[in-house]
Amino acid sequence: MSTPATAEATPTRFDTGGFIKKYAIIGILLLFIILLSVLTGGTFLQAQNLINVIRQVSAIGVIATGMTFVIIINGIDLSVGSVLAVAAVVSASLAQSPEASVIKYPGLQLPVIVAVVAGLAVGALLGLINGALIAGFKIAPFIATLGMMTAARGMANIYTDGRPISRLQPAFNWIGQGDLLFIPVPIWILAIVAVLAHVALNFTRFGRHTYALGGNEQAARVSGINLNKIKISIFTLAGLMAGLAGIMLAARTGSGNPTLGTGIELDAITAAVIGGTSFNGGVGTIWGTIVGALIIGVINNGMDLINISPFMQQVVKGTIIVIAIIIDERKNR
Repeated sequence: MSTPATAEATPTRFDTGGFIKKYAIIGILLLFIILLSVLTGGTFLQAQNLINVIRQVSAIGVIATGMTFVIIINGIDLSVGSVLAVAAVVSASLAQSPEASVIKYPGLQLPVIVAVVAGLAVGALLGLINGALIAGFKIAPFIATLGMMTAARGMANIYTDGRPISRLQPAFNWIGQGDLLFIPVPIWILAIVAVLAHVALNFTRFGRHTYALGGNEQAARVSGINLNKIKISIFTLAGLMAGLAGIMLAARTGSGNPTLGTGIELDAITAAVIGGTSFNGGVGTIWGTIVGALIIGVINNGMDLINISPFMQQVVKGTIIVIAIIIDERKNR
């Protein structure tokens, strides 16, 4: 007599290797925190210092969020630091106190929202130009954004005649220096940007198309995805994030300086790659990028606390970039 087959639940084996591979970056961050706490005699772990680390890394995290989208589609954006500078000086010029406003609107105090919107618009516009050059003229992202990097830095210096714009309205400076519910405003901005980017990348058609484009461009084209639209949108997003970071840095320093953002594109790329975004495209997460940005902030702060020279810090950062790329290549191999 046969007995009816009964469905038995097959126990799911825990994938230890996959778990370690996915979350190793968090362990690395904790390792750096513990190491620097020991080396600084506990100074690093002081609450105010930890808050300062996150505040300082917030602009890098915002730019790295946009950079994550760019690298996922197998691109690169070298212009974000210069775009940041243009957005910073434009927003700062519109946020000056009336008695100091000699660049554009002497004697007129504009609402801070005007300065913020202008900075965001400038960043998005320059990013849109990058995207149009890449999608419309088929220029390699490296070349297109390298040209924009040089041109935008020149724009920032022309706009200010090479001088910083200071004496900004307190309401504008609050964006970079103020607190909201005892948490610095830049941290709030980074958190909001990260959450919105995570949702867009993982729960929207735009995010699915981004991964598809980076994973296999030919297959994405055959499936009917408008590749040019996605590319333009992503580089516009990267420019928008650079503009937001420019506003944050101008508000934090109380000055719109045309030299702001020099070299920040390398920190943004490093944060994304350390966080697991692959240069081969199609792979990347926002939370990984944020952790990568925190690692950069922890390392920078720790090296300052133990009095490592700025020149040696550059060597350490360069080494980290190379190691991250080697790990990425071996993982994808």
